[in-house]
Amino acid sequence: MLKKILLITATAISAFALHTAEININDRDLELGVKFDMGQFNNNIEPNTIFIGAKFLNGQKENSKLESGGSLSVIDPYFEVNFLMKKAIGDMGMSFGMGAKLNFTKDFSTLPLGLEFEYAIPAKKLVPMYVYGSVYYAPGALSFSDAKGFLEYRMSYDVEIIDNGRITIGYRNINTNYETALGNVVYNDSYYAGFKFAF
Repeated sequence: MLKKILLITATAISAFALHTAEININDRDLELGVKFDMGQFNNNIEPNTIFIGAKFLNGQKENSKLESGGSLSVIDPYFEVNFLMKKAIGDMGMSFGMGAKLNFTKDFSTLPLGLEFEYAIPAKKLVPMYVYGSVYYAPGALSFSDAKGFLEYRMSYDVEIIDNGRITIGYRNINTNYETALGNVVYNDSYYAGFKFAF
């Protein structure tokens, strides 16, 4: 009997403790991301609360620009490693998170801090749907190399068409501010679509 209870408990916990992988594309850019739920690796951490991840964005010059006017001849790939702590608020399908990233390109590096938000739209009888948003900011004190500052914001709408598989439609704006003559560079300003998988 005790073995059955432990098995049911472990199954219930693992159902809420999920790693995620994501691929986003548009006609120019490719973005890959992964997040690992630390609750699956450490029994002392509550599942679905602490995540460590990484992201890669191969942005193209067509979706970037100089805020002073003009365009860039070439832009470098964007990399980041990230950390997120989040918590469900009540039982209405809403969660908030606080996070930090270390992001970098060839000559730009910052350590932005940010907030994330997710809301499960109450229409599960139809199909599970979610709204997501995030904002990350780094002032000069958290900027390195040729960086002077960083601001990123994202919004997305997800539809879970199969268990642990979502289609996502979103918008991202990544703004990199340089100390050099480049000044304020909108690294990427684009809409995208993609898949999110939980495992």
